[in-house]
Amino acid sequence: MGLFTRRQRPIDADTTTATGATPATRENTGRRGIMGRHEKHPHSSGAASWNTRPTFGQWFKATWLDILTMIIMGAIGLGVYEADPAPSRSFPVDFFDGEIVYPEFSYPLRNEIVPIWAAALMAALIPIAVFLIMQIRVRSFWDVNNATIGLLYSLITAAVFQVFLKWLIGGLRPHFLSVCKPAVPVEGAQVGNGFRQIMYDRKICTGDENQINDSLESFPSGHTTAAFAGFVFLYLYLNAKLKVFSNYHPAMWKLIAIYAPILGAVLIGGALTIDEFHNWYDIIAGAIIGTLMAFSGYRMTYASIWDFRFNHIPLMRHAPFVYGAGPSTFDGFHDAVWTRKAGWGLHEGGAWGGAPGDAHDGPRGTMPGAAATGNGTGSHHRHGSNGAGTGAGTGGALGNGSHAGRHSIDRRPVPPAKHGRGENIV
Repeated sequence: MGLFTRRQRPIDADTTTATGATPATRENTGRRGIMGRHEKHPHSSGAASWNTRPTFGQWFKATWLDILTMIIMGAIGLGVYEADPAPSRSFPVDFFDGEIVYPEFSYPLRNEIVPIWAAALMAALIPIAVFLIMQIRVRSFWDVNNATIGLLYSLITAAVFQVFLKWLIGGLRPHFLSVCKPAVPVEGAQVGNGFRQIMYDRKICTGDENQINDSLESFPSGHTTAAFAGFVFLYLYLNAKLKVFSNYHPAMWKLIAIYAPILGAVLIGGALTIDEFHNWYDIIAGAIIGTLMAFSGYRMTYASIWDFRFNHIPLMRHAPFVYGAGPSTFDGFHDAVWTRKAGWGLHEGGAWGGAPGDAHDGPRGTMPGAAATGNGTGSHHRHGSNGAGTGAGTGGALGNGSHAGRHSIDRRPVPPAKHGRGENIV
């Protein structure tokens, strides 16, 4: 359009492309087969449900750009991984009397306890297997889709991130001198460079070229990066589905279940100190990179990381998720959890008020316009996003009024009365 042409009105957000159905044709949903389409919910108000399985063409249209980006980034990462180390790093070997300057780089070359290919496969396949097992109860195509794509976001981004650091920065592995086999005179004057000629570069190495290249790329640990990128993502997923850090007292086995992946990641990283393939700071750096990418990948595909009200809900590509402290809309994701304790898995169990002031005080869900749509008849007051206003019912539109301020910390929702429609606040 021209420079001064009036901008067109934005198109309303929807998931027609992603789900292949329109709000006019899709129905609110309840029971369904594994990753299948819902049947009409008994409490349906005529609104659409986003938790429906699309056709392959509809799914591909919504995700083709991600697939292309992953392929491109994977190819870039593989090319950088195969490239020779970029920097010409200097290193000392010994002093005038023959004493090794850095004995921590003199360990023998050993076989890896966990090869890099095994670490990468475990970091990808174990979480995906858990995602599929969860569908015994969750039964949502979009949950599997978002979990898998979010995991790939984490793994691929972390891998490319760390191979660039290895290539451009690198570092000496603990077995560097063993594979370098430096040709330094045992006796006589030093022939190196730098102060007192004790510094050298790889020109003095006489060992295998490939092993020397690998031993110059210690920082950061690729094993640890992959392990934490995959298993921290699985930790976040399990916490959301099991509702461990939530609004009720969970069983201890759930705590063990969510930290089992973290134990696996730490064991993979720790094994690198036994086979002497990495220094401790390489492992720490890899863990930080993998954890950062896991958190980023999860938050891109789910509505929250720690907020137990929303962190189990997969985000749609073309429909914004409406955050609020009121009851959930009938979007089909209220039962996208494994646990069935404390009302979770039921539509009524999704109406949690949470901490005061941490979310817009209205209906929530993936339904467009949910924040402005209400059918409740309760008489309690609600405040608007600016701290003032009243509304009617659990999902009433915000209006102008005299009631102002935040809810007290004692505010919590309870199941609605048998013949009432409003949310009771106690």
